[in-house]
Amino acid sequence: MAENSEHKPQDDDPRRGLASVSLLLEQPAIQTLIAEHSRPLVLDAVHAALEGFRQALRPGDPTPDLHAVIARTEAALAASEFQRLRPVVNATGIILHTGLGRAVLPQRAVDALAGLNRCCNLQIDLETGLRGKRNYMTERLFCRLTGAEAATVVNNNAAATLLILAALCPGQEVVISRGQLIEIGGSFRLPDCIRQSGAVMVEVGTTNKTHLRDYENALTENTGMILHVHPSNYRIVGFTEEVSLAELVGLKRKRPVLVVDDLGCGALVNLEQYGLPHEPTVQESLAAGADLVCFSGDKLISGPQAGIIVGKSDLIGRIKKHPLSRMLRVSKLTDLALEQTLRLFLEPETLVEKNPTLRMLATPAAKLKRRAERLARAIRKRNPAVQVRVAEGESATGGGSLPAVAIPTFVLAVSASNQSADELSHCLRRNKPPIITRIKNDEVLLDMRTLLDGDEKTIEEAFARLSSCP
Repeated sequence: MAENSEHKPQDDDPRRGLASVSLLLEQPAIQTLIAEHSRPLVLDAVHAALEGFRQALRPGDPTPDLHAVIARTEAALAASEFQRLRPVVNATGIILHTGLGRAVLPQRAVDALAGLNRCCNLQIDLETGLRGKRNYMTERLFCRLTGAEAATVVNNNAAATLLILAALCPGQEVVISRGQLIEIGGSFRLPDCIRQSGAVMVEVGTTNKTHLRDYENALTENTGMILHVHPSNYRIVGFTEEVSLAELVGLKRKRPVLVVDDLGCGALVNLEQYGLPHEPTVQESLAAGADLVCFSGDKLISGPQAGIIVGKSDLIGRIKKHPLSRMLRVSKLTDLALEQTLRLFLEPETLVEKNPTLRMLATPAAKLKRRAERLARAIRKRNPAVQVRVAEGESATGGGSLPAVAIPTFVLAVSASNQSADELSHCLRRNKPPIITRIKNDEVLLDMRTLLDGDEKTIEEAFARLSSCP
C-alpha cells in the first residue's frame, strides 16, 4: 500500500484546476478592466491573483472557480491603483497641506494646462524664429508685481537657496543668525544646503537673540553674503531679539556684501486685509534693500511647486549662467501654471474670488457655519445612522506658512455607533474621490474652510453609501 500511495498522481492538488491566464483574459469582466486600465496592468493583476491562490491552496482544498479568480484580480488591480495620484477632498482644515499637494491651483491655471496639448513656444522667439528665453512672461510678471529688476524660476525654494549660494558665494563666508538655521519637511536643513553649495557658514548670535553687532563683528574680507531667513514654519517667542532686514542692508555701507532674504512662503499681498497677522511681502523685502529675495510658488501665491528668485539683474544674470540653473529649471507645465496664477494678482478686485488659497484664508467663519449647517442637515437625511453636529474649530495655513496662527472655522463632528473614528475616517478615504479628514475626541472632523465647490455634494453622497464601505 505504501508503494501504491507513493506513486499515486497528485490529483487532489487544487492548483491544477485554476483557470489559465488566456482564459481569464477572454472574460468580459477582465476585458472591461483592460479597457479601463490597459492590458499590461491587468495582466500583472491576473498573475498576482493566480499566484495568491497558488500560495494559499493546500491539497484537498476546493479549486477556486472563475468568478473567484476574477474577483481577486479586480482586488489586486484596485490595490495597486489605490495609491496613484488622484484628486481628493481636503476636509482637514489645513489650507496648504503638504501631503495633499499644498496650494490648490486657480481655475485659470487649470484651464491653461488643459489647453497645452500640443507644442508650445517654450524656448523660441516667435519674432525671429531663433532660440528664445524660457519663462519669459512669468519672470516679467514677477518683476511687474514686485518691482524687481529681474527674476528667475526653479523647482522649489530650497533649490532657489542652493542656487543663489552656489552661484554667488562659493568658497566665501555666509553669515546667518543661529535662530534662522531652519529645518523644513523631509529633514532638509539649511546648514546642509549651505555646505553643499560650497559656501562657508558663519553662525552669529544665539537661538533667541541676535544683535546687529553680531553680524558686524562677523564680517571679514572673505564674507560674501548675509543670509536672512524668515522663520515661516516656526516662531521663537519670549525673550527674543532679531535684526531687521533694513538694518542688515545698512551694513553694506561699511563692507560690500550681498544681502539675501529667504522669505519661504512669499506673500505678494498684505494678509492683514484678511484679518491675519502681518507676513513680510516680497515687495517689502526689495524695498528694504535686499539684493535678492527667494520664496515658494505653491504656498501663499497658490501656484504650482516652484522656487522664485527676484532682485538685481546682474545677480540674476550670474545665477542663470550657473550649471545648476539648468538642472533645477521648471517644465513648461509649471511655467504656464505659474504665469496664469500671477495674472490674477494684476486684478486685485477679483483676486480673493479667483485665488483658492486666499479665498480659504479670507472666508468669514459665519459663512462657513451656514454651509456646515446645510451639510449637516443633508447628511442626517441621507444617513440617519450617523451622528453629526456643527462645532467651532480652528483651521491652519500649513505648508510652512503662518505658524501658530489659528484661523476660526466651523467643522462637522461626525460619529457612528457601529464604527470607531479611525474606521470611519478610513472609510471616507476609500471613497471615490477620497475624503481626507482629521480626528479629535473619537469624532471625525470635516473642516468647511478647505472645501472646494462641489465637495459638499461629494461628502453628502459618501455618507449616503457609508454602509457599503469596503
